[in-house]
Amino acid sequence: MRFIAMVRANRASEAGEMPSEKLLTEMGNFNEELVRAGVMLAGEGLHPSRNGARIRYEGDKRTVIDGPFTETKELIAGFWLLQCASLEEAVEWLKRAPNPFEDGASEVEIRRVFEAEDFGEEFTPELREQEARQRAQMADKH
Repeated sequence: MRFIAMVRANRASEAGEMPSEKLLTEMGNFNEELVRAGVMLAGEGLHPSRNGARIRYEGDKRTVIDGPFTETKELIAGFWLLQCASLEEAVEWLKRAPNPFEDGASEVEIRRVFEAEDFGEEFTPELREQEARQRAQMADKH
């Protein structure tokens, strides 16, 4: 099963403050441990929301909303994509992570990523084939 662990943004991440060398080293070491264990599929930090945009969908209408976004507690500052046997395993790994922010409390939300089999009959053989083809094309391009 795949899980995404989303690091919640805070004032410092939204201000564009960079982590210290100490925190970068600790995160690098933790990520190395995840890679060695075959758990980490991806992991990245994100630029502040002022450099981003949102798209609001209402029927056929699309509205682009430029950042920054005001509700810091609802924003994501980074993520890990993990391959684990269970949510409990993902939780155990993330409990070992360094605090993502040096200036106090941090929060990481862990959620399971949908897999093809989660969609049932609606995910037809043709749609499964299309997804497999797209994944292969992405892998070839990267």
